[in-house]
Amino acid sequence: MKLATLKSGARDGRLVVVSRDMTRAVAASAVASTLLDALERWNEAAPRLRDLAGQLEAGRAPAAFDFDPHLAAAPLPRSPQWCDGSAFLNHGALMQKAFNLPPIADVETIPLMYHGVSDDLLGPHDDVPLPDEAQGIDFEGEFGVVVDDVRMACPSSLALRHIVLLVQINDISLRSLAPREMRTGFGFFQSKPTSSFAPVAVTPDELGDAWHDARPHLDLKIEYNGQWFGDLNAGEMHFGFDQLVAHAAATRRLTAGTIIGSGTVSNRGGEKGSACIAERRAIEAIEHGAPRTAFMKFGDRVRMEARWRDEPVFGAIDQRVVQAPRPSD
Repeated sequence: MKLATLKSGARDGRLVVVSRDMTRAVAASAVASTLLDALERWNEAAPRLRDLAGQLEAGRAPAAFDFDPHLAAAPLPRSPQWCDGSAFLNHGALMQKAFNLPPIADVETIPLMYHGVSDDLLGPHDDVPLPDEAQGIDFEGEFGVVVDDVRMACPSSLALRHIVLLVQINDISLRSLAPREMRTGFGFFQSKPTSSFAPVAVTPDELGDAWHDARPHLDLKIEYNGQWFGDLNAGEMHFGFDQLVAHAAATRRLTAGTIIGSGTVSNRGGEKGSACIAERRAIEAIEHGAPRTAFMKFGDRVRMEARWRDEPVFGAIDQRVVQAPRPSD
C-alpha cells in the first residue's frame, strides 16, 4: 500500500491512497483525514486503506484521479518525533579517517542518534530555504521508518511489528555549524534544519523480498545538478531498523507517527559514489590530501530516487536550495 499527503492549505494536508505505479490516487477522507490520523488509529484504519488500495488497483475506486507528485507534501508534514540514526558505519569511518576525528566508543554496538526537526517537514519538490551558503549546505540521502505506538524499553525482537511505513529522505545538513555544536556535547541543533521526503510512504510488504533483516535492500540513485553522484544500496546498514527503533524507545515511549532515520546511505569501496557531499569530500581528502567538491550554492539541485526491480518505490525527491527570505521581507 502506498500513501501520500496532498497539499490542501491545512498544515497536515489531506491523505490519499496511491496506485503501485504512482499514476493514480484516491482520497482517503472516508477513512482518515490525514496520515497522522490514520497512524493513531492504525489497527482500525489500515484494513480500510488496504481495501481502498485494492479498489484503486482494480480500477473501481470512486473519484480516482491522476497523481501529481508536485502537489505532494511530505507524507507526514508534521511528525511527533524525527529521530535520525547513523546506521552505515562506513560513512562514519570515512569521516573519522579524513578529518582525524576521535573514535566513538561502542559505535559498533550502540547506534548513534539525534533528535531533529519534526514540525515542518518539506515535500519532494519544495525548495529548501536556508539563510547562508557559508553554512556548508549539504544533502543526505537516506531511508526511514514510521512507527505506531511503541512502549518504553521495547526490545528489538518486538520492534519490527511496530514499523508500519517506510519513507525516503533528504536530510539537509549545515556542515559549517556542526563542529561547534558537537564539541559542546549537546549535539546537533542549528546544523540540522528541516528534512525533505519523497512523495509516497509505503507499507513494508510493497518492497517484497527487498525488505528483510529489518533493512530496505534498495538502490538509491542520486544526481547533483544533473550529474551522477551515487547509486548506493541500503542493505549495508550495520544496525537494522528494529535495532534503531528499540534504541529510540529505550527510555521513552514513541507515539504513532514517529519517524526513525537510517542516516546517510554509504557503501564500502567507493565505486557506488556517495549520498552526501561531506562523504565525497572525505574520500577526496583521503585520496588527494584535501577536499575538492564544494558544498551547495543557492540554485543547486539534488535528485534522489529509490528503485526496486527498476520500478519507483517512493517517487523522487527533486529540489533546489534557495535563499531564505529575511524576516523583514
